[in-house]
Amino acid sequence: MTNSPSTTQQAPGPANSRAGRKEWIAMAVLMLPLLLVSMDVSVLYFAVPSITADLEPTGTQQLWIFDIYGFVLAGLLMTMGALGDRIGRRRLLLVGATAFGAASVCAAYANSAEMLIAARAVLGIGGATLMPSTMALIRNMFHDAKQRAKAIGIWSGVMTGGVALGSVMSGILVEHFWWGSVFLVNLPAMLLLLVLAPLLLPESKDPRPGRFDLLSVPLSMAAVLPLVYGIKEIPSEGFEVRYVVAVVVGLAFAVLFVRRQRTTESPLISPALFQGRGFGPAVALNLVSAFTMMGSAFFTTQYLQAVLGKSALEAALWALLPSVLIGFAAPVAGQLVQRGVRRGTVVAIGFLVTAAGYGLLTLTGTDSLWLILAAAGVLACGAVIVMSQLTDLALGTVAPEKAGSASSLLETGQEFGGALGMAVLGSIGTAVYRHDLAGAPAEARETLGGALAVAQHLPGRAGDVLLAQAREAFTSGMHMAAVAGIVVLLGAALLARRI
Repeated sequence: MTNSPSTTQQAPGPANSRAGRKEWIAMAVLMLPLLLVSMDVSVLYFAVPSITADLEPTGTQQLWIFDIYGFVLAGLLMTMGALGDRIGRRRLLLVGATAFGAASVCAAYANSAEMLIAARAVLGIGGATLMPSTMALIRNMFHDAKQRAKAIGIWSGVMTGGVALGSVMSGILVEHFWWGSVFLVNLPAMLLLLVLAPLLLPESKDPRPGRFDLLSVPLSMAAVLPLVYGIKEIPSEGFEVRYVVAVVVGLAFAVLFVRRQRTTESPLISPALFQGRGFGPAVALNLVSAFTMMGSAFFTTQYLQAVLGKSALEAALWALLPSVLIGFAAPVAGQLVQRGVRRGTVVAIGFLVTAAGYGLLTLTGTDSLWLILAAAGVLACGAVIVMSQLTDLALGTVAPEKAGSASSLLETGQEFGGALGMAVLGSIGTAVYRHDLAGAPAEARETLGGALAVAQHLPGRAGDVLLAQAREAFTSGMHMAAVAGIVVLLGAALLARRI
């Protein structure tokens, strides 16, 4: 296989040209689809009861309504990133925005569970085109290293904040309108994007992309989808045979996919990307950051509702508060790098800040609202520092024409990291929880939600006693998972110093 000349340390061409007002306005336009894609991860949190009453889905259908978006998104990121490099990132962005908007209308007016599942799948396809396109276009609009770092910091903050905003938006819309409104909110932003993007966004693509390797597409999906499915289900359902088989099948196809990329003349994801100094470590450490971020979310969201007794909307509103700090994290990290602090040191600091957030989690009791919010805020700040710097490092090592493939690989790693975080840290917390409730009824030992249901039917003070024990057991499990997270983060901080 011949290596592409485009994967050089520094991009050729206008490396020192600075972006002007037009590029920053275009950057604001790019944040519209990114915000909506990230919001759609959590936008169904409060719509499910209304959807269940209206469409009457089975238990399996309800799970797929939730999960199909994330599965399709993760499975197609690499394909869409490589496609954007070939046909043009702006063109792919516009196609994705059109599909996203049309699927939003179909989802809003779905009259059956099957129709809603299909619409959510198309939303996932649209999301897979939008995410790598936005990052790749940023790489092509901002050639100045300082400006690019600032733009990527904004990208990271919007991406992280959108997940928190989605659940709050869902609660407000469902409270005042019908459940379909959580999808229709996408339309104004997508229409604005379709109007402004051709005027403000430059087209960019690889001038020598080679042929599109069709065989790599099913191989990549066969690797990603079973892996994400298996590791997402293990924390809640345990190590059942089907989930373990899914992971094994995904790993087997991952080996085949990697072998295909190393041997074909025109790979979907070129191995030459990893020749850029720092690209491979950036992808790996970015995965670790997503691991710890999503692993903590597994506990904090349940803590607010099941331990503190907040309603779903109250919990979402409280959870929005820590995201305010995110806006300061990436700019501060960027300033440190611009003032001469080594990027590896800044990334290590980000991991240590995240570890400090986990340290705060170990101090929580069963009535620690402000402490859990402080922990979530510190965690989010550390994660944004790490992700923004690693994204800038990775994109800075590849030429602009390969930015789509590079972006999609980073984002696929984040999807894996998030799923692994929930699986590994969630399993640790669940093991401690079940150990501490060894003498409780079987349903109460499964999950904290099960304990709440059992406690409501116990006579006298027995229900209160069980509830107190279950909340204490859950908090102890969160403490142990936090300790494991700290160990991972300290190791990542040591490795980060070397990049």
